[in-house]
Amino acid sequence: MKSLSERVREDEVMDSPDLDVGLHHQALAALRRVNLWSGIGGRLAGTLADLAKQRGLSRLRVLDLASGGGDVSLSLVRSMQRRGVAVELDGWDRSETAVDYATAQAKRRGQSGVRFLVRDVLNDPVEEAYDVVLSTLFLHHLENSDATRLLQKMRAAAGQAVLVDDLLRTRTGYWLAQAGTRLLTFSPVVHVDGPMSVRAAFSLAEVHQLADQAELTGATVRTHWPSRFLLCWQRP
Repeated sequence: MKSLSERVREDEVMDSPDLDVGLHHQALAALRRVNLWSGIGGRLAGTLADLAKQRGLSRLRVLDLASGGGDVSLSLVRSMQRRGVAVELDGWDRSETAVDYATAQAKRRGQSGVRFLVRDVLNDPVEEAYDVVLSTLFLHHLENSDATRLLQKMRAAAGQAVLVDDLLRTRTGYWLAQAGTRLLTFSPVVHVDGPMSVRAAFSLAEVHQLADQAELTGATVRTHWPSRFLLCWQRP
C-alpha cells in the first residue's frame, strides 16, 4: 500500500475512453452494488427531505453531476417519492456509455422524471434552473484546482443546496475498498479503481479547505459509513 499521508491522483481504468463497453457495463453494475451497500441513495434522500421540509418545498429539481450508471440518481428519486417529495432529476456524465446504460436502467424500472445527458461536467454551462446540485464519488477524480472549480460551479447553479458525497483518504477506507470491491463484485476494473480512488480521495481537513476556497460559507461536512463524507451547503 502506498502512503496515504498525501493525495495521489491517477487516471482510473474506468475513465479511459477506450475501455471495452462490456467491461464498462460490468463496472457500472458493480458500482451499483457498492453504492447499495453504502446506502448513499437513502442518505442523500434523507438530507433532501429535511431540506424540503425546512423550506416548505413539495417538489425539487435536481442536477446530478457525473451521474455514472445512474443508480444513485434513480435510488434518490424513489426514496424521495416515498417521502412525499416529487423530484425531477437530470444526470450529466461525459461518458456516452454510462449515459446509455443509465437511460436503459431508468426505462427498465419505469421511472419517469429522470433523464441522463452527455455533458462535460466541468466545462458545459448549466443553463437550466435547479434547486439542488449534487455529486457522488466524483470529486476524487479531479485535480485540486478542478475540484474547487466544480464546487464553485455547483454553488452558482444551485437555487437551494449543494450536496457532495465522496470517499475519505483513510486506512480504514483503503482496506474497505480492497476487501469490499472483491466481496461485492467480480469486476476487474473496480478491483483496480477502488483502492486507487481512496489514494486519490481528500482528507477531512482538505475537504474543509476546498469548501472554503469555493466560498461554500456555512457548509457542513459529516463523516459516515463506509469512510465517506457528506458535504452540505444551503443557500441563505
